[in-house]
Amino acid sequence: MSRKRRMFDIDVPAMEDIPASKVPEKASEKRRGPMAAAITENAEALRDQQSTQDAIREENDRLAHELVRLRSEGLVTERIALHDVVTEKLTRDRKPGPDPELEELKASIQDIGLSNPIRVERRADGRFDLIQGMRRLSAYRDLFEETGEQEYAAIPAGISDGADLGDSYRRMVDENLIRKDISFAEMGTLALAYAAEPDNDCADVDKAVTILFKSASYTKRSYIRAFASLIMMLGEDLNHPNEIPRNVGVELKRRLDSDPGLVHRLRAALNGEPDRDGAREISILREFLNSAAAPERKQNAQGQEKPRRAKTTFQVSGRDGIAKCSASSGRIELRYNLDFTRVDRAKLERAIATMIDELREEEDITHG
Repeated sequence: MSRKRRMFDIDVPAMEDIPASKVPEKASEKRRGPMAAAITENAEALRDQQSTQDAIREENDRLAHELVRLRSEGLVTERIALHDVVTEKLTRDRKPGPDPELEELKASIQDIGLSNPIRVERRADGRFDLIQGMRRLSAYRDLFEETGEQEYAAIPAGISDGADLGDSYRRMVDENLIRKDISFAEMGTLALAYAAEPDNDCADVDKAVTILFKSASYTKRSYIRAFASLIMMLGEDLNHPNEIPRNVGVELKRRLDSDPGLVHRLRAALNGEPDRDGAREISILREFLNSAAAPERKQNAQGQEKPRRAKTTFQVSGRDGIAKCSASSGRIELRYNLDFTRVDRAKLERAIATMIDELREEEDITHG
């Protein structure tokens, strides 16, 4: 008789009762079947697709906001019709008459296009105020009139929202300061126009020069003030102010300040030749300066002894070192480790005025 094998009863749990983490992936797939696996994969793909779409939408929103910001700052170039550009908002600092360099600019635009767009600001009526680029706009207008090509009917422009009038003037000035041909008379005229604009709240021409030409050196600003003053004194009697050399204009202003009665003589000399060109006008101004200096030369020629200029030199200790001073009749020179161009002009004037007053009081006491 053969021995019977003993059988053991083993309780095997149902697949549904086994935790998912304990079920092998392949066994789980077999349990779910092909349809369940396909549904799971599709759901995961949909989740990935939604996540990608959300990321794309977020990036598009960011780019849209950045585009709006760049447009508001005029950093996005658009083509705008020439007839929609208005040039009346700012007093232009370009000298009147033909521009000898315009033909060269037009040739460059025809050859390679406009490399630097103009800058404009939006107006309430849908048009645009020109802020920078008068020569470029003039070149496009000439090209459109000469050729009739639609390529020149619109000009690339950076469009910004309306800015403060003072900021608009500064943008125009900062761009034109790099021009080699801009004259001191042009800059002085611009300062006068800025001071005359009520919205700028700047009735002082000196202050206008400080605001507009902040990036210029102290010496250059002093020249601009001299020409602004000269233009105020002579007005429209000057036909070619932009051709006046710097040294002539500055000396002329100094002479007229010292003797205001000379203004009428100079005006008479200028108006005596109404059809003069630029060279003749400068010649008249030089002749006037020579004639104004003639009495002084004549007085010296009559044998009067020219007073000897005594000179005194000394040093004064300051907080930042030693100040070297040199003084003579009608002149004092100070050398010190300080950038006087960075000192507030009003503060510098007060300090010098105080020094002069104290020295004058001392002289009055000495000679009293």
